[in-house]
Amino acid sequence: MLAGVKPTQRIAKRRRDNAPAEIAAIKSAKTRAPEVVGPALLSSQVSGSRYFFLKLGGGRERSGLAFGGREYCNPDYRIDRASFGYALIELVAEGAGWVRIGGGEKIEIGPGSVLSCRRGTALKMATDPARPMVKYFLCLTGDEPLRRLSRAGVPTDRVTRLAAHGEVRGVLDDLIREGQRPGERAAEICRVLFELLRLKLAEVAPRAGAEEGAEAARARENFLRCKTLIDERAERLTTLEEVAAVAQLDVSSVCRLFRRFQGTSPYQYLLQRKMNLAAEFLVDGRGLVKEAAQHVGFADPYHFSRCFKSVHGVPPSALQRRG
Repeated sequence: MLAGVKPTQRIAKRRRDNAPAEIAAIKSAKTRAPEVVGPALLSSQVSGSRYFFLKLGGGRERSGLAFGGREYCNPDYRIDRASFGYALIELVAEGAGWVRIGGGEKIEIGPGSVLSCRRGTALKMATDPARPMVKYFLCLTGDEPLRRLSRAGVPTDRVTRLAAHGEVRGVLDDLIREGQRPGERAAEICRVLFELLRLKLAEVAPRAGAEEGAEAARARENFLRCKTLIDERAERLTTLEEVAAVAQLDVSSVCRLFRRFQGTSPYQYLLQRKMNLAAEFLVDGRGLVKEAAQHVGFADPYHFSRCFKSVHGVPPSALQRRG
């Protein structure tokens, strides 16, 4: 993705991507070999990429987001740089590869792998040619963003593995979209989204430095798998037995996991998710109350209405669009 940075370089060749026009002023002039070894800001070994640019002032500017994006690595993707002018965080969304941060060991990376490194850190990275990576990255100025990410469970100059990363990926997609929009509020919106990213990472990152042991790590991974399952299939799920069966756990284990990591029962979490989806259905004007009930798996609209009011404090009819 990224190599070292020299602001005086200019572009000689543009890749086919959706990056904004600013990329022409900062992309690398040429690569001297099939791998990116020169001081380019962005790798040329990617395609179909999307970038946003906020402030390219470098590491001595006040802390914040400089630029970022999403990249589809070509099979020959490889970087080898001794330094870089920004702090960096990356999330691998798809595919596989390896990374070496500083003088550390070579680490295999795949979906859910997050790496974070400070400004000036040496970095080597390559994709598996048979499974090219799709990955997100954010380049940061100052030290405070990395400190905040470290407190959220993503330590600096390390690789962290997330058991569930769908919501993190969603926030990164929002960051790219908002960062590409013109307007004086773009940077402010992106700062808010970066804070949301930090909170999402704190929710799914391993607890305090993996010292909790293999058993606790497996428990957290099982919980996140169950939680993601409910988030994605709430309309169709009707019982805890269904959740447990799909997660390949027993019901009592699912209950213990939610009490431990969520502070509530899995039934309450499923009900909350269903009622949120029902509220969206009604606010969007997609149907009547009985149709909203059916949409989230309730055969009895009266029971649905009681559940809806217990969660939201108002009957579903209050949200139904009229006329």
